[in-house]
Amino acid sequence: MGIPTRYGNTPAQWKAWWDATGSLWQQGTFWGKYAGLFIATGGLGGDQESTALAIMSTLVHHGFVHVPHGYKTTFALQANFTEVHGGSPWGAGSFAGGDESRQPSELELSMAVEQGKAFHSHVARVSSA
Repeated sequence: MGIPTRYGNTPAQWKAWWDATGSLWQQGTFWGKYAGLFIATGGLGGDQESTALAIMSTLVHHGFVHVPHGYKTTFALQANFTEVHGGSPWGAGSFAGGDESRQPSELELSMAVEQGKAFHSHVARVSSA
């Protein structure tokens, strides 16, 4: 799930969409489905991790199984201090800039690719068990 942030939380549009899923929640439509996160913020103070934590409540109530990014395949990328970048163990991330004009850097895209590979590997392993 790709989510922009607004002041360290989900944007109103994202929350409004989920708030309208009461009937899906009652039916358990998303129960057991897998979810990973990638989050875009305006800058360093955009709180990618607090946004991920805020999303957890919604995912848990709907029964999603969160597959975190972690550090296993991306520690070197996440610990790279040669450039400013988004991302955390919660998921890949990007700094879009206050005017949303910045595109993801190669480093941020590399983290997203690794997250996608790890997500697929995990889900495929569970699905074939």
